[in-house]
This record gives sequence, structure tokens and C-alpha cells, in this order.
Amino acid sequence: MHVADLGTVKLHYRIDGDPDGAPVLFSNSLGTDLRLWDQVIDLLPKTGLRFIRYDKRGHGLSECTPAPYTMGTLVRDVERLMDHLDIRGAIFVGLSIGGMIAQGLAAKRLDLVRAMVLSNTGAKIATREMWAQRITCVETGGIEALADATMQRWFSDAFRQTDAFAAWRNMLVRQPAEGYIGCSHAISGTDFMSPTSALRLPTLGIAGSEDGSTPPDLVRETVGLIPGSQFHLIRGAGHLPCVEKPEEYAQVLTEFIHAQAH
Repeated sequence: MHVADLGTVKLHYRIDGDPDGAPVLFSNSLGTDLRLWDQVIDLLPKTGLRFIRYDKRGHGLSECTPAPYTMGTLVRDVERLMDHLDIRGAIFVGLSIGGMIAQGLAAKRLDLVRAMVLSNTGAKIATREMWAQRITCVETGGIEALADATMQRWFSDAFRQTDAFAAWRNMLVRQPAEGYIGCSHAISGTDFMSPTSALRLPTLGIAGSEDGSTPPDLVRETVGLIPGSQFHLIRGAGHLPCVEKPEEYAQVLTEFIHAQAH
């Protein structure tokens, strides 16, 4: 187990793959931890690539500081983690809020990010009013109060009938409420339309056809802000296609990673 003391927060992280390989950094969604990527990483090439995962502030085994958080804070956290690990020129794979963090980091420190995968995310996600309602819901009833509605947005009908589904619901409800609220504030206050429109780096968008949180059109619109970007739709998957369709997700990701080597 690895924990980086970054001064303002202690972040849990994990490194797999080739120790001397090109860095690929993964940033997961609200209410999940770095295990989100387990199935995909098992399917990625083991030679020439180094996979870095971390639990963002208030999630997983990382420190849960008092809410609210800003997106600038979450971007600074991963910036400091990458500096701590001496990582430059990474391919940054971000899902949902992780994709927002990717956009913010690329706009701030292009030396750290040479390509992005924006998965199930947007330059802006939903409205301040909607996030305020969710924050109030968690403050009054805990995460359990919104768990069932969240699962309907996150997963396809078919996946919700599987045995594996229960584990992902458990992951959400065991998430610290303070961290969920903190990151909800960060998403609520973020609109990256202008800075993302100014980005010029290889970008792949991935969406799930059944995603009720960040629908395919939102992902397509976001990556469309960046000239030359690519878009891939994973049919039959919801907000976490890396969980529902790990083989297809890994294949698309592998092709994009290999393209950056040429």
C-alpha cells in the first residue's frame, strides 16, 4: 500500500505494470475508489506501460478532509501526486469527475498530460440546483438515501440483475458522505467549456449507451471541443463501462495508447 503525503492531503495510490513503462494515470468517478479499474488493467498490455491509480480526496483509502472541495483543489491534488512520483507526459484516463480533473490538469500543466481519455464525463455536468439537491439528500439521509436512484443512472438493466451489481452498490454506500458532498460541490461549481475548447492534445471520448449520468451526447459534445478528438460508444453499458464491458473498454483504450507511441 502506498500513501503520498502532499501537505494538504494524504492520497492512497497504486502502481502496476512495467516500472519503466510509459505512464497511464487513471482517475475514477464520484463514489468509487481505484478498484473501479481492476478489470480493465488486467486486460491491458503488461509490457511498456506503467499504470498509476489513486483515490481522490475523500474517497477510498485517501484522507477525507472537510467539505466542500473545489475542482481546483482536486486538480492540484493529482498535480502534486504526479510531481511527487516524478511523472510527466502521462496518458490521463478520467471517468466522470475524473474526466473533469483531466481537463483541468491539461489546461494547467500540459507537461503532465500528453493525451486524454475522457470517459463518461463532460466539461460541465448537470446544474448547480441538481447538485444542491443531492448534497441536501446526503446531508439528511446519508448516501443510502440516493443509492437506488444512482444505481439506475450508473448501470444498465441487465447488469443490475447480476451478482456483481451488489458489490458496486456497497462501494457507493460505504463511501464517506463528507467526501461525496465535497466532490459534489466541486462538480457543481465547474464549467470547463472555455478551457477545454483551448486544448490541443490527442483525446478519446468514451460513452455508454445506457448512461443516465453523462449521456453519450454530452460526452460527444465535450470531446468535440478539442480538434481531432475521437469518440467511441460502448453499447449496452451505463456510466461505468469499464465495469460492465471491460473487454471492449480495454481494447479501445489499448488502441488509443498504442496510437500515441507513433
